[in-house]
Parts: sequence; structure tokens; C-alpha cells
Amino acid sequence: WEENMPRTFQGGCSCGAVRYRLNSEPMFVHCCHCRDCQRQTGSAFVINALIETDRITLSSGVPEPVAMGTDSGRPHDIYRCPSCRVALWSDYGRRAMRFVRVGTLDDPTGIEPDVHIFTRSKLPWIRLPDSARAFEIYYDTKKEWPAESLERRRAILG
Repeated sequence: WEENMPRTFQGGCSCGAVRYRLNSEPMFVHCCHCRDCQRQTGSAFVINALIETDRITLSSGVPEPVAMGTDSGRPHDIYRCPSCRVALWSDYGRRAMRFVRVGTLDDPTGIEPDVHIFTRSKLPWIRLPDSARAFEIYYDTKKEWPAESLERRRAILG
């Protein structure tokens, strides 16, 4: 990519029925170690890139929302490929922002977590980097997010 062009990220499901592009860098990236994410992914954690819904372009297919319960009680829809059922992203009742599963990107190495959250339930054999910003539960968005990302968030959520 050129220096003055925004980076984009391509991704999709396992079967290729759903393909998408992130049209900018995400606002912020979570590595979540909560039990909900562990159950829903069948893994030790999930890496979610938080981005405005209107910055995601579908190039093929349409993921289907699947309502999930959460420990917090907040609504949570996980958007899955209707064919292979891979989870591509989710939202928590705020349709203006998505939590894109970084593992569904063609090149997931291009996005690293800004924070590790819910480390109180992190599996004991997971070792976080010394430089990791880690939180037992959650964090203060105003303190952790860059100013530009806070402005983007304010623009969509008010």
C-alpha cells in the first residue's frame, strides 16, 4: 500500500461464501480472555478488532446474526457464515460498531491487540508479553484509546 492510502484488510469465512474488507484500521483491538469468548470460540481467547459497521464492505455473502447470552446480560449477536457457520464478527446491541474476529482476516498478523481484557479468567498457561496492557476485567476507554479512535467512537455512538 501507498503511504497516503489507508490500509485495508480482507477476510472471510472458511468456505469462502462470505468475503469482506475492512476499509480502515480498527479503532481498537481487544484480546479477550473471558469465559464467554472461550466457550464461543472453543479457544483460550479471541482477538476482536473494533471498527465502525460502515467501514466493513461485504464483497460476497451475508453473515447471519445468532443471538447469544452473556454473563453481563447485554445483547450479543454473533454474525456467522450461513454455510460453514464461522463467526466473522459480533455486536453488543450497538449496530454501528462491530467486533471483527481477527482470525478471519486473510493476514491476521497485520493487527495486534491493544489490550488484554478479562485476564482474571485467562487460562494459566497463557503467557502475556511483558509489554501487554492487561486488565483483570475491563478498562477506562478514555484512558486507553487513542484520541483519534475516541473521536471515531463518539461519532457513531454519541
